[in-house]
Amino acid sequence: MDALTPFRIDVPEAKLQRIRDGLRAADFSYAPEGSGWDYGVSVAYLRDLVDYWIHHYDWRRWEAQLNRFPQFSTPIDGVDVRFQRIKGSGGRGPILMTHGWPGSIFEFDQAAERLAFPERFGGKAEDGFDLIIPSLPGFGFSTRPARPIGPRAVSRMWRTLMVERLGHDRFFVQGGDFGSAVSNWLAHDAPEHVAGVHLNLCIPMPVPAAEAVPGEVEWRAAYEAVQRRESAYMMEHMTKPQTIGAALSASPVAFAAWVIEKFHGWADTRGDIESRFSKDQLITNLMTYLVNDAVTSAIWMYAGTAAEAGQGLLTGLKVTAPTAVALFPAEFIPPAPREAMARNWNLTRLTQMPEGGHFAAFEEPQRFADDVREFFLGLDLQDS
Repeated sequence: MDALTPFRIDVPEAKLQRIRDGLRAADFSYAPEGSGWDYGVSVAYLRDLVDYWIHHYDWRRWEAQLNRFPQFSTPIDGVDVRFQRIKGSGGRGPILMTHGWPGSIFEFDQAAERLAFPERFGGKAEDGFDLIIPSLPGFGFSTRPARPIGPRAVSRMWRTLMVERLGHDRFFVQGGDFGSAVSNWLAHDAPEHVAGVHLNLCIPMPVPAAEAVPGEVEWRAAYEAVQRRESAYMMEHMTKPQTIGAALSASPVAFAAWVIEKFHGWADTRGDIESRFSKDQLITNLMTYLVNDAVTSAIWMYAGTAAEAGQGLLTGLKVTAPTAVALFPAEFIPPAPREAMARNWNLTRLTQMPEGGHFAAFEEPQRFADDVREFFLGLDLQDS
């Protein structure tokens, strides 16, 4: 068994200075008069965010926030996988939680504390879960793979992490965005280890129209319409990751523009991005990419996904573990009919949330944590 090495985030000051220099050097684009967010990122908001970033943001404060949870590193398939390992007050679980793009482990920061230490928020200590929260390969604090890999390859790495490195024969998984895909394939490929699945994004496999359940044809049309409207970034990521990666890596302002537009458009912001995220939160998430030169390598995940799909590796998903799906109303991908989800998952819980969007744990940490806790408390690691 490969040893676990304690890991602590400690970004060199020279790296922080290069980021500050890049912020100061950037020229801002122009926009149609009064356009706001209509054509993508708001130039006025971006300028305001960068001004705050230069003059008020304190990375060391947020570095300490991330470091408050124990972290470790272990080599798996040529990647140093860095992860938070949180021992909850009740010792339940563990839950393996996986983020997506353009998120990071920081998405789970508030929800993780609620799940691990519910007594701090009016709950019962015995309901606290142990949590494992890794950075995806090439994201955040994990090192990058030699070449792009997709969610099924990552799911195999996560099996190694949980079973061979950490010694957990049975565990729960949670994910949205890429985290959903990774969690699903882990549950599909290693059902003997995954005792339960919680998702905040659930997209059924396509079927011929003759096999569709009521409402599914209409849902698929709505889903494809959203893909056409929102997926230009994804096609570039999948097909030309080096081109867009080079452009975004050249300037922290360029990367901020590319990402902040997604946080505005995919979250339950109702036109006001800071109704959901503070400037400090937005910048800290961006910094998890910038301080580790992970802007390009995180984009590789899309090319890896396309390659796996082209090889037929992302078809035939079947999850037999009990599965819960939390539907957040501002999720930009429309929810499928329950019967369609039940084809691919053993769907035992479906929760319609009153607020929140794509970045569920980030936007609604209390509701997210409560739903995850309630579902997994009802499962037995040994018998589910």
